[in-house]
Amino acid sequence: MAFRKLININKFFAALTLLLLSATGVWAQATVNATTPAATEKANVWVGPGYYVLLFLVICLAIAIIGKILKVYDITQQIQHKEPIKLNNLMAYFFIAFLVIGMIGVWWSFSVQGSMILPESASLHGIKIDHMFWITFGITVIVFIGTQILLFGFAFKYRGSEKRKAYYLPHNNTIEKVWTIIPAIVLTVLVVFGFFTWREITNTVDAKGEKASLNIDITGHQFAWEVRYPGRDGQLGRKSYKLITGTNKLGVDFQDRHSLDDLAADTIVLPVNKSIRINILAQDVIHSMYMPNFRVQMNAVPGLPTFFKFVPIITTNDMRNRLDDPTFEYRMYCNKICGGSHYNMQKVVRVVSQAEYQVWLAHQKPYLSDALKKELKMADAGSVKSDNKRLALNN
Repeated sequence: MAFRKLININKFFAALTLLLLSATGVWAQATVNATTPAATEKANVWVGPGYYVLLFLVICLAIAIIGKILKVYDITQQIQHKEPIKLNNLMAYFFIAFLVIGMIGVWWSFSVQGSMILPESASLHGIKIDHMFWITFGITVIVFIGTQILLFGFAFKYRGSEKRKAYYLPHNNTIEKVWTIIPAIVLTVLVVFGFFTWREITNTVDAKGEKASLNIDITGHQFAWEVRYPGRDGQLGRKSYKLITGTNKLGVDFQDRHSLDDLAADTIVLPVNKSIRINILAQDVIHSMYMPNFRVQMNAVPGLPTFFKFVPIITTNDMRNRLDDPTFEYRMYCNKICGGSHYNMQKVVRVVSQAEYQVWLAHQKPYLSDALKKELKMADAGSVKSDNKRLALNN
């Protein structure tokens, strides 16, 4: 009866496999006939759900067949009064094989995709963050490899055997102390290391009474970023949510004389090797300003202004040359899922020389547009003196 059931099961799997194979073939042929060259290129990556279902079933079928073969062999050994298969030994060697294959997979993943972990840091403080990251990563890798070897090694060495009796160990104070105290010490060192690194980054020169070279406002709302630069006076004017209108999106207070020459920008342009302070605000929900290449991330919280200060050290052109990618751009993203069009919240960030920055700044439009002047019933251009030498960089 057992052999008959085995035959019936194999027939069922064979028929199911043949059916899925035929369906996948028809699907693939229809796809080839209907696709364009671009879609055909994508087909090399994604060949349809039928393929993956079939692959999964083939793997399951192979495992089932191997299991049935071992079961039949075991029954045959018992009928012939021979020693049956020692499943404990078999499983123990499977553990070792799984350990070796898993470690090879880890090595392959890191060697092939390791460069994707962190892009090269383009900011001064990013070097410190990377240093902290790699120390933490190294400790984690050592612990991971050690625990996996112990886990699978113990399963192999202490597999079930008729020649050995299991030792009952309900409790051991020494072992408890070791695996509690050592991780606690390691984690404490990492936390303290991280605390002092973060404190060094955030304890900026602003706290010492010195100003940043450039002060920028970045305000997030669903689903865009608004960027405001200071004008010739190098200072940003006040803002108030009570002044927000369809024209005055940021609620800039033009009673403050520093607001009159503020500039609006679509792209974030930064001078290299200068201290940049970004004032981060939000108007509706929580957003998060994230610039991965600069290791900059800070939440934008409604009603709670925050800021981040950093020094960019690699220009966009230099990074393009290093990556051999003429289309490369630094970007700023929103790193909080803030709604349906969250993915639209990104801005190009360019790092340029000081001379290039001054040229770019001179071509930016004032935030106080003609529409705003009309709304505020201000005089025309005569009330606000224009200056072609708008320069937000105060040295």
